[in-house]
Amino acid sequence: MSHKMPREIAPGVFWIGDCLAQRHKGKVYHGYNAAYLIVGERASALVETGHPKDFPVIERHLAELFARGIAPLKYLFVTHQETPHCGGLGRILARFPETILCGDVSDYHLAFPQYEHRMRSMDEGDAIDLGGRSLMAVEPVIRDLRTTWWGFETRERVLFPGDGFAYSHYHLDGHCGLLAEEAVSLDLPDVSAVFADLALFWTKFANMDAYCDRLDHLIERLGVKTIAPTHGLPITDVRATVPKVEEGLKAAALVPESGTNEKMIAASQRPCAKRNLPCIPSDEDSRRLIPAAQHVDSDCTAANPGCWLGKGRQRRRPRSRKLLIQIDFSNSLWGDGFNSFCA
Repeated sequence: MSHKMPREIAPGVFWIGDCLAQRHKGKVYHGYNAAYLIVGERASALVETGHPKDFPVIERHLAELFARGIAPLKYLFVTHQETPHCGGLGRILARFPETILCGDVSDYHLAFPQYEHRMRSMDEGDAIDLGGRSLMAVEPVIRDLRTTWWGFETRERVLFPGDGFAYSHYHLDGHCGLLAEEAVSLDLPDVSAVFADLALFWTKFANMDAYCDRLDHLIERLGVKTIAPTHGLPITDVRATVPKVEEGLKAAALVPESGTNEKMIAASQRPCAKRNLPCIPSDEDSRRLIPAAQHVDSDCTAANPGCWLGKGRQRRRPRSRKLLIQIDFSNSLWGDGFNSFCA
């Protein structure tokens, strides 16, 4: 049965955020884009900001925790510059004006020049003193961006691995808000392999045995007791659960990248593809964006309703248009209210 959030996963470490539904091979998986609040004696630190869609949930969870009289938010630690991790960054810095952004802060000043004076770069081993506990930047064994740092809370020995230990869970089985060990019906090797297949494609070109050995070494060296992943259920039995996640990483590395291959195979089965003709989407908006000449193929009409075809005559190629695109970040990825234009 699901558990109400926010949830304290270790003394003074709170799990907040919400799920994101994802479809893969006809199944619906739920994956977290979690954030965590570490409460010290003098200050609190927020690890990650959650997905942009989750900011109202994040804000509500933070308000609930601060209403208990805990130390104020002074630090924000983001593992890397990717939307599910830093998507609420602008809103957090605006909502909490005394908060300092820490970690690898590369390029954030380009999006938020008004907050550049509140950005502090960290290297491996650098630590933030919260009073009675610290948050330290540590080696990011498994990552998808080179700017990644993992976080480590020193008192309760909690590891914040960002995209490491990424896996989905079963919503219909009530796994939302549960610890990994409480989700007894969850096939951890399988869901870990699915996530690695979709999001960590580089694992297919790497020796994952070596990466898992390095991961085991880091966990042992730091004495990790709890693992708080951004995209997975928190792990409290490290010795029992970590091998299951590593099994999934190793399994995913041995198979081709399924997402791309599935699309290629499906496309190759279309009658128009067999005739070496472009298959044009059926919706009007998509047709306008495709520069290839349209075609007529009655066989494809029956076999692939999604292919746009003329009715007995050759269609003209649409006239190219120059588009002016306005991107409003005030309610989307970054959330600080600036616009950019491109032609």
